[in-house]
Amino acid sequence: MHTATIINGKEVAAQLRRDIAGMVRARAEQGRMCPGLAVILVGEDAASKVYVRSKIKACEEAGFLSRSFRLAADTSQQVLLALIDELNEDPQIHGILVQLPLPDHMHVPAVVERIVPAKDVDGFHPYNLGRLAAKSPILRPCTPYGCMRLLDAYGISPMGKNAVIVGASNIVGRPAALELLLRGATVTVCHVKTRDLQAELARADIVLVAIGSPGFIKAEWLKPGATVIDVGINRLASGKLVGDVDFESARDKVAAITPVPGGVGPMTIACLLQNTLEACEALDVAQAS
Repeated sequence: MHTATIINGKEVAAQLRRDIAGMVRARAEQGRMCPGLAVILVGEDAASKVYVRSKIKACEEAGFLSRSFRLAADTSQQVLLALIDELNEDPQIHGILVQLPLPDHMHVPAVVERIVPAKDVDGFHPYNLGRLAAKSPILRPCTPYGCMRLLDAYGISPMGKNAVIVGASNIVGRPAALELLLRGATVTVCHVKTRDLQAELARADIVLVAIGSPGFIKAEWLKPGATVIDVGINRLASGKLVGDVDFESARDKVAAITPVPGGVGPMTIACLLQNTLEACEALDVAQAS
């Protein structure tokens, strides 16, 4: 029986993190500043707490300076913006990450745009998204960037292929479309208004799904031999984590697929570290010129 190649994000991310840690050690030996990342968590969202802990741990393992700020859910937007302003001016901090989602009383675009683009290691600022759209990326959204690095690690080139993205969020779907365009794919973005999702998927050589709906994408909708990147992470009532694709049936049909957990998730954090290191190195260049 055919079984797909399982794209192991844990292994790829671990290697990237080792490489980053080596570069940070080399910086230290040269007497250069270590990269600094500030993570801000507002409120008590359980999943966000887990993500923040993982990011802080990854920073420390890579030799980064790590600072975390926990603000109450009823913190005013002005207080959050003032903290961002302080971090924008802090020479030890090269990356600022505000963990999403934010409480309902906060305006996400205003918060994202308060971070100076050079420290926007999430890659969400309109300047950085614009650079990606203009084919000259600097700091790239971490999850889509991680997806591209997984394809690279497994020798899967999007060049000339039909790529279908399911989900059009600002965090994953839209920047992933820009990343795949950059790699030479013919890109279709599907969303809640798409009339015939199954017809779109039937011709897709690469499928990237990020909708937050467990097992929504069925194996029979997929093209034999396709590559499937499942960004979704959903916790079932049993406590089991699953993706947006019906993994067990899909793995018998497609050529390659990411598991959940252990696929895209580890790459997001590794690419956050990569962005922070790059932001630090860009500051070196700016100060030297």
